[in-house]
Amino acid sequence: MASIHDNIERAIEEATRPARQGMGTRAVHGGVNRQNPYHALTTPLVQTATYTFKNTADLCAYMESHLWGGDENREEYGRYGNPTIAAAEARLAALEGADAAVLYSSGMAAITSLLLTVLKNGQHIVMTDDCYRRTRQFCRVFLAKYGVETSVVPMGDYEALEAAIIPNKTRFIISETPTNPYLRVADLARIAEIGQRHQILTMIDSTFATPINLRPLEHGIDFVVHSATKYLGGHNDVLAGVICGERGKMAALKASRGMFGNLPDPQAAWLIERGIKTLGVRVRQQNETALAVARFLEQHPKIERVWYPGLESHPDHAAAVRQMSGFGGVVSFEIAGDLDDTSLFIDRCRIPYIGPSLGGVESLIEQPSLVSYYELSTAERLAIGIKDNLVRFAVGIEDTEDILADLENALEGVPNRRLERDWEKRFRH
Repeated sequence: MASIHDNIERAIEEATRPARQGMGTRAVHGGVNRQNPYHALTTPLVQTATYTFKNTADLCAYMESHLWGGDENREEYGRYGNPTIAAAEARLAALEGADAAVLYSSGMAAITSLLLTVLKNGQHIVMTDDCYRRTRQFCRVFLAKYGVETSVVPMGDYEALEAAIIPNKTRFIISETPTNPYLRVADLARIAEIGQRHQILTMIDSTFATPINLRPLEHGIDFVVHSATKYLGGHNDVLAGVICGERGKMAALKASRGMFGNLPDPQAAWLIERGIKTLGVRVRQQNETALAVARFLEQHPKIERVWYPGLESHPDHAAAVRQMSGFGGVVSFEIAGDLDDTSLFIDRCRIPYIGPSLGGVESLIEQPSLVSYYELSTAERLAIGIKDNLVRFAVGIEDTEDILADLENALEGVPNRRLERDWEKRFRH
C-alpha cells in the first residue's frame, strides 16, 4: 500500500506536469529548470572556460561516467559545453518539440557542422535552388573538394527532387521554408515522405518561419536548423545557430562540436535564451504587420509584385495556410522601376535601417542586388532570379500604422514608371 508520503509526491508530480502549452507559454517556460542555482529566476550566466574537480576521486568518477554517456549536469572543459548553453538548448528543444538541440556560434556554423558530421566522400546531396546562397555555396564549392556531390532542383518541383536522388549515394535532402528572398514555402510532409521512402535524411532551415509559425519536426523532417541570430535572439545583438532533432541523431553533433570548437560564448547563449522569452509576442506582432504591409503594397500603383506567403497571389499560399500558423515578418516586393528608383525608395524610408539581417525588433530593409549580389551585373543577377528592383523588408515591432505611413511617404517620391510606360504606349499608337 502506498504511503501518505508517496501519495503526496505523486499528487505534486501530476499537478506540476505541464499540459499541452501554447507556443507563447512554451517560449517563456519550455525546457526551463525552475530551481536555478542561487534561487535565481533567470538562468545564471556561467562565464567560465575551465571547470575544476574537488579531488582525484571526483575526477575519476566524472571520467568513468563520461565513458558511459556522461553526466549532463557536469562539464569538463568549456569547448565541450556550458550550463548556460545547455539551458538555452533545453528551451530551444522545447520550442521545436525536439528531444535535443545543439547550439552553435552562428547559423552557418550549425549547417556546416551538420553536413561535415554526417556526410562522407562519395555521397550526394539534393537541395532546392532557393536555399540560402551561402548554404548552396558551401555544398557546391566546399564539399565538392571533398568528394561530396550536390544536385540543385527547382523549389516546389518534387518530381525533380525525387528524380535527382541517386540510389545508395544520396544522403541528404536540404531545403528552406520560407526561402530568401521570395518566401517560397516547401511542402514539408512531401519532402519527409520522399526522404523516408528512400531512407535519406532531411534538413529544413526554418529561420524565417520560427517555431512560433512552423515546427518542421512535426511534419517528419529529421533536422531543423535556425540562424538564432535572427528571430530567436530578436534584438540584432548576438550571433548563434541551432540544430534540433531526435536525441539519437543529435549525439554525434554534440560530439563533433567539441572537436570543431564552434559553440557560442556563454554570453551569446544567455542572450539567445533571454530573447526566446519574448519570441511569441514579437513574432505575432511581426506576422500582423507584415501581412498588412503586403496587402498595402499589393494595391499600390508603384509596386510591380509582392512576395508574401500570406497573400493569395503567392505561388505557395495553399501550402503556407496548410502548415503555418503565421506567415512571417519578411515581405519582398518589386518596385515599378529600375535599380536607381529602388535605391531612391529605400533611401526615402525613415523607420527601417538599411541592413542585411532580419528578425530583430528594429525594421530592416535592403536591395538584394546591392547587398548580396553587388559584384554581379544586372544580367548575371537576372540569371539567378535577382531583379534590380527587388526589395526585402524585414519588419520589426514598430507600430503597424507608422510603418505603412513611412512606406507610403517613401513611394510618393519614386517616379511612376508604370504610368510613364502607359503614356509611351498610347503615344506610339
